Amino acid sequence: MTESQINSTENASLNIPELQSQLESGSEKKQLQVIPNLAETGDEGLEILMEFLQNKISDSPTIVEGKIYQVLRQVKSSKVDEFIQKNFPLGVLPIKSESNIDYSHLQIKLAHQDFLEADKLTMQKLCELAGEGATQRKWLYFSEVDSIPIPDMQTINTMWLVYSEGKFGYSVQREMWLGVGKNWDKLLPKIGWKNGNTWSRYPNEFTWNLSAPRGHLPLSNLLRGVRMFASILSHPAWSK
Repeated sequence: MTESQINSTENASLNIPELQSQLESGSEKKQLQVIPNLAETGDEGLEILMEFLQNKISDSPTIVEGKIYQVLRQVKSSKVDEFIQKNFPLGVLPIKSESNIDYSHLQIKLAHQDFLEADKLTMQKLCELAGEGATQRKWLYFSEVDSIPIPDMQTINTMWLVYSEGKFGYSVQREMWLGVGKNWDKLLPKIGWKNGNTWSRYPNEFTWNLSAPRGHLPLSNLLRGVRMFASILSHPAWSK
């Protein structure tokens, strides 16, 4: 039996007060584990999740709030649907944009973990932020990246983080990039973009779910080299 199966079995055997206690005071890893278990207990567990989400939500939602929102969206319940529509119709993240860009569709795709479409939208939004030239050609010059406002870059990154249980996002990729001394030959295989000397082919050789390697998404167009990706990972948003 795998560790995840053991954890699932242990959680399933716990009663609702124990699950609630782990949600409220457990480690982040334990919180993520018990969220689906609470949802499976029925109305009482769903009430606990809704109350937790409403009380904990802030301008800086965590991956725990993101997970609760995703689990609640999958529940067939008119009461839960009403709660979501009233409180979080577009997701748990407040959208901050210095350029008046609409990220609502991107947030919905990420909340549904439709990572392929979210990845396409992410590049589209970056191009919009970079200006008309990038929007028309549908890709960025590395020199255009620094013009992207800090709040917008942070908004896009936070959406990826919150709805991927902290697995995806530019800040994750940056952390890994710095961890290998900015060595692309080490980073790209590690995040699943290369296998040895062979580049992964888009889209079928990329993984569009949480079984992907850490840092696998979002993608960056590397057909013209790594300079644009390096510019994203060096953006001033990550030092704020």
